[in-house]
Amino acid sequence: MNYLCNFALMERKTFGSNLLKIVMPLTLGGAILYWMYRDFDFQMVRHVMLHEMNWTWMLLSFPFGILAQAMRGWRWKQTLDPIGEHPRHSTAVNAVFLSYAVSLVIPRIGEFTRCGVLKRWEGISFSKALGTVVTERAVDTLIVMFYSGLILLIEMSVFGTFFRKTGTSLDHILSSFSLTGYLVTAICGVAALVLLHLLLKNLSIYNKVKTTLGGIWEGVRSLRGIKNLPLYLFFSVGIWVCYFLHYYLTFFCFDFTQDLGLGCALVSFVVANFAVIVPTPNGAGPWHFAIKTMLILYGVADAQALYFVLIVHSVQTMLVVLLGVWAWLRLSFTPKKQAL
Repeated sequence: MNYLCNFALMERKTFGSNLLKIVMPLTLGGAILYWMYRDFDFQMVRHVMLHEMNWTWMLLSFPFGILAQAMRGWRWKQTLDPIGEHPRHSTAVNAVFLSYAVSLVIPRIGEFTRCGVLKRWEGISFSKALGTVVTERAVDTLIVMFYSGLILLIEMSVFGTFFRKTGTSLDHILSSFSLTGYLVTAICGVAALVLLHLLLKNLSIYNKVKTTLGGIWEGVRSLRGIKNLPLYLFFSVGIWVCYFLHYYLTFFCFDFTQDLGLGCALVSFVVANFAVIVPTPNGAGPWHFAIKTMLILYGVADAQALYFVLIVHSVQTMLVVLLGVWAWLRLSFTPKKQAL
């Protein structure tokens, strides 16, 4: 009886934890979006999309969004080969496609999902795959920090204005931060800490197993054994170039953003990358707020900036969903390998 009670209690805790992972990001993103669009005329969005938007540029941006994720899958295979794991290119790419789609429901869970896909379809050790993902994220962080610092130096005055307008400058934070601003910041901070705790809790399950730790370390060290390092670097840089082009080309969809220039696109892209650290589905909420603020600093009207972030984010999120569905269908018809 005690065993059954303990089992039921564990199941309840697991269900509550999983429910929190889903509900909290959705609530956070929804709250920020509600705050931004509480007095917005949504009827005009349909008019803008049908009569004022150039869909050609939006369609031209799609291949870069797809290519960014595909390159991530190709690069991932490169880090798995040196540790004796050789997944099919198609499985690695489809695992990445699916991971992005799953992260729309539970932010950050995609990394575990794609490792699970390789384990199920390729028979690859979950811990080894997770180790290569750790390596991948470290490389991505270095790249993001490098180009962010470079753009920060080039557009220092614009960043300074952004920090003052949003109340993040230490010199102005007490005077320019409204009650709503404090509330949004506090909610984002608490959400980030809670989800970080849940992530570490999940990882602690694997940390208790010595063989898993060894697998993770082996995956991290895989970078040393990459045979074609220039190709790896090409993929690493190409991923972020494609992400940027996927975003930048959407500027030409609208009359009010098409003349803003490359500088505005680079600055807003950097700010958005840091905004999506706040765990919401596909950055919904923080991404909208960051991009809208930057567009306004470059002279775009408030309503027009809201049109841009709502339409662009919604359309690109739908692309992520479609790629996830495509990957799920492809994997459903892909024969599974057996673990050795």
